[in-house]
Amino acid sequence: MIPLTLDEIAHVTGGTPHGGGTAHGGGPAVTGPVVTDSREVAAGALFVAIAGERSDGHDFAATAYAGGAVAVLGSRPVDGPCVVVDDVVGALTELAAYVRGEVDPLVIGLTGSVGKTTTKDLLAQILEREGPTVATARSYNNEIGLPLTVLRADRETRYLVLEMGAGNPGDITHLARVARPHFGLVLNVGPAHVLTLGGLEGVAKAKSELVRALPPAADGGVALLNADDGALPRWPPPRPPRWCSTGRAGTRRSARPA
Repeated sequence: MIPLTLDEIAHVTGGTPHGGGTAHGGGPAVTGPVVTDSREVAAGALFVAIAGERSDGHDFAATAYAGGAVAVLGSRPVDGPCVVVDDVVGALTELAAYVRGEVDPLVIGLTGSVGKTTTKDLLAQILEREGPTVATARSYNNEIGLPLTVLRADRETRYLVLEMGAGNPGDITHLARVARPHFGLVLNVGPAHVLTLGGLEGVAKAKSELVRALPPAADGGVALLNADDGALPRWPPPRPPRWCSTGRAGTRRSARPA
C-alpha cells in the first residue's frame, strides 16, 4: 500500500481520527498491509475491525497493535490510534478506490462461474516475470477481498490481477468501480448462484457487468470472451471495448461482439 497518515485515511473514508491523528501532523503513517485478520498483521499495518456474526474485529485491536499495526479502522474507538467510520466495509471500499487512483498498474479483472482462481493464479505467475504483480489472494473476490487486494498495490506495481465474484446483481459493477479494470476476462457462464441471480440468464447478465464496466477501446478497454461457451450472450455495452473471443475455432477480434 502507498503510505497514508491517519488523517489522510480519515479524510478519504469520511471518518474521525482518534488517539493519534492531528490537524497538522497527520498522525501515524500506515506503511504496511491492510488486513482484516489480526494474525496477518505486519509492521506498519492498518487493521480493519469488522464486526461479524461470530466475532468482532474490535476485540482483536490489542493483538493487532502488539503485532505491529499502527492504526485500526473501525466503527467505534479502540485503545490506540484509529479512524472511526459508520460503515467499515464501505470505508474499506473508499480507501481502495482512492489508492487505485493513486497507482497506475495494468488492471485485469476476471470472472466466471468456474475456474476463476486457477486462471488468476496462472496469469499472476506469467505476469510476475515481467514486472511487480499483485493478485487476489486465494479466492478473496468479494466486497472485502477485492479492496484488500487493491490496497496491496503501490506505485511500483505493474500488473494488478483481480478475481471478481458475483452472488447478487450489481456485485461486479461495485467491484469494478473500485478496480477500474482495463482488461475484462469472462471465462464462462454456468449454474452457480442461479437462485440469487435469477437463473442462467441472470448469471450471464451478472458476468456482463464486467464487460460493461470497461473503458472504451480508444482508452484501452479489452474484453476477452470464451467463444466456446454458448451461454455467453452478445453484450452490446454503451461504449464497446475491443473484443477478443478465443476458442477451439480460433481467435476473433473486433470492435463489437461477434
